[in-house]
Amino acid sequence: MSIGEISDRFGLATHVLRHWESMGLLTPARVEGDRCRYGADDVVRVVIILQAKEAGLSLDEIREMLHTSNAKVQRGILLHRRNETAKRIAEAQAALELIDCALGCDHEDFASCADFQEMVWDRIPAPLRLSPATAGK
Repeated sequence: MSIGEISDRFGLATHVLRHWESMGLLTPARVEGDRCRYGADDVVRVVIILQAKEAGLSLDEIREMLHTSNAKVQRGILLHRRNETAKRIAEAQAALELIDCALGCDHEDFASCADFQEMVWDRIPAPLRLSPATAGK
């Protein structure tokens, strides 16, 4: 397949595929006039790259995973990404709880609600918390 056919199939701009090739993520065959021809292995590689990006891996991480056969290195990259993803999920869950608290508040100004204030207070990192005596100053 040509670069245009691959880009159409996956909804990618051709410059994205060229960039991935320049990074060593793709290695399509070269034919007449230095034109790229993508085979079945390249299609699989594009799917892997897209799925890895969806999972939050950077192009550098993807390249490192694809270019090593060292399972320990691959697992290390995946474990790091898993931990980062779990952290982002926890932060998003905390934000959702705060929003739900505000939405469920009967006060005209949810920021004055004691429950909402307590929830916010609990999210302030310990070193930044003021003592109750100095909180109003």
